[in-house]
Amino acid sequence: MTTPAAALETLRSALGERRGPGPWLEVTQERVNTFADATDDHQWIHVDPERAAAGPFGGPIGHGYLSLSLIPKLVEGLRPAGSFSGIVNYGSNKVRFPQPLPVGTRVRATVTLVDAVEHALGIMVTQKVEVEGEGLAKPVCVAETLALLFL
Repeated sequence: MTTPAAALETLRSALGERRGPGPWLEVTQERVNTFADATDDHQWIHVDPERAAAGPFGGPIGHGYLSLSLIPKLVEGLRPAGSFSGIVNYGSNKVRFPQPLPVGTRVRATVTLVDAVEHALGIMVTQKVEVEGEGLAKPVCVAETLALLFL
């Protein structure tokens, strides 16, 4: 069994390490519509392809918060090194959406470990997550996320 001190040391030795990119995931109109239903955010720029085609982006775009909400899925195979019994999202320090996400675009993530500190329930890690859209010049989401790791 890994001790908390050993797990923390392993994580700290990986600070600055970039992992990924992970596998691609397509953001379909169906996914955007389902997100709109879940959040009651049915703005036409997201859910009305005909109207959005005449809008500022030439078609429907995914919600910024949809990009953010996909992070747990996009980083599945990019978890911090070590053996942990569980991981829970703890929040975000900073989130930006540098570029709109056109519906039909595939996205994937890279993760950089920024910090690891002791927490009463385990180890708190801070990670910079960049979500890129295939063929896009800028990331669609850049977030500094917090996760609590349980030993």
